[in-house]
Amino acid sequence: MAIKPMKAVAGRLPVGDGWAYEIKWDGMRAIAALGDGGVRARSSRLNDITPRFPELQPLAETLAVDAVLDGELVAMGDDGLPSFSRMQGRMHLDRPHDIARKSVEIPIVYVVFDVLAIDGTDTLRLPYEQRRQLLEQILEPGPTWQLATVHREEPEALLDAVVERGMEGLVAKRLTSTYQPGARSADWVKVKPRRRQELVVGGLLSGEGDRLGSVAAVLVGYHDETGLRFAGRVGSGLTDAEGRELVQRTSPQVDSPFVDDVPGVRGRTITFVEPELVVEVAFGEWTPDDNLRHPVYLGRRTDVDPTFVPREPDPTP
Repeated sequence: MAIKPMKAVAGRLPVGDGWAYEIKWDGMRAIAALGDGGVRARSSRLNDITPRFPELQPLAETLAVDAVLDGELVAMGDDGLPSFSRMQGRMHLDRPHDIARKSVEIPIVYVVFDVLAIDGTDTLRLPYEQRRQLLEQILEPGPTWQLATVHREEPEALLDAVVERGMEGLVAKRLTSTYQPGARSADWVKVKPRRRQELVVGGLLSGEGDRLGSVAAVLVGYHDETGLRFAGRVGSGLTDAEGRELVQRTSPQVDSPFVDDVPGVRGRTITFVEPELVVEVAFGEWTPDDNLRHPVYLGRRTDVDPTFVPREPDPTP
C-alpha cells in the first residue's frame, strides 16, 4: 500500500479545544507497511528505503495486526536531541557493509504518529483523534521505535520549551482532520521558531583564501510558474566535506538553470549545475527582493522531488 505522506502548512500556532500538538521531529519522513513479509519502508517520494534501515524489521514481529504507519526516522545527537546532520549519515547509504556499520554508529528511532491502514482496511477517512486512538491500541514502544507524544493543553508553553531546547518546532493537528495523501493541508500546521525551506541547488560558488579550491556556498532556488527562481547563496553551515560531496553529486552545465539573473562575486567562480539536488536551509526571513536572509545550510534531502520545490508560504496569523 504505497501512500504519499500528508504534509503540514507553515503557520502560526492555532489554539483551541479542536487541536492536538506534536513535536516536529528533525529527521526523514517514512511510511512503513508491516505484514507477514516484514517491514517495507518508503520515503516521501515513494522510494524504497527498506534496506537502509534494518532496525525497523523487528517492528513487524511486535504487532498483532498488519498495518501501515506514518512517522519520522530520527537520529539523536550527543545532546539527546534530534540531529538532522547526523541523520545525513544514514539517508544516503546503499552498500550493505556501510549500512551495517552506520546502523551501529548512528542508531535511528522511528517516531510513529499516524496509522493509515489496519489489516488491509484503510483508516484515511477517520478523524485524526480516532486514528491516534487506534495507533495507541496496536503499537507499543520498542527498542528502535516509539509513539509520538500528543499534547492537548498549554501549546504556548510547549512551544516555548521546544524553542528553549533548540528543537525544530511543533505540528498542530486538527482533531477532526482526515488523512489526505500527498496533500499539504491547513488541517496540519507546522510552527517553527526559525523558518526552514527546501531549495534546489543550481550552482556552486568557489572559495577563496583558506577555502581556495573548495565550495564556499551553494546557489539555491525554488519553483514558481516561471521556472526556477534564484533565492540566494548559502555558505554558513556548509563544511568542506559536504562541499566535496556536492561537487561529486552535481553535473556542471554552461547555462544558468535560474530564470532570473544571478549576481556574480568578484574574484570567485560560479559553476552552474543541473538542478537535481535538494537541500534544506534555515533562515530568518525573505528579503524584499525574494532572497533568503541569514541562511544556514542544514543538509541534503533525497526524499524531495527536485522538479517541484515551491516556496513555502509565509506564516499566517
